[in-house]
Amino acid sequence: MMEHLTKTGDSKIVPECSYPLTAKACVSRIYTDLAVIDVTPRGLLVRNIVPGLSLEELAALSDVSLADAAS
Repeated sequence: MMEHLTKTGDSKIVPECSYPLTAKACVSRIYTDLAVIDVTPRGLLVRNIVPGLSLEELAALSDVSLADAAS
């Protein structure tokens, strides 16, 4: 599990990796302190979210598009 945000408040989940890759497309699920997010061909789908935080609030904290997995 990782923290969703950096110490400066930026999202650690980014649309494109800026570091050299050791493997491409090998991540299928992201666990953060705020949510569990599935990586799918349809995009990033939020599976679980911490109580008290809405999907809209999570999306505002993130640098990527998020969708509800239940939809």
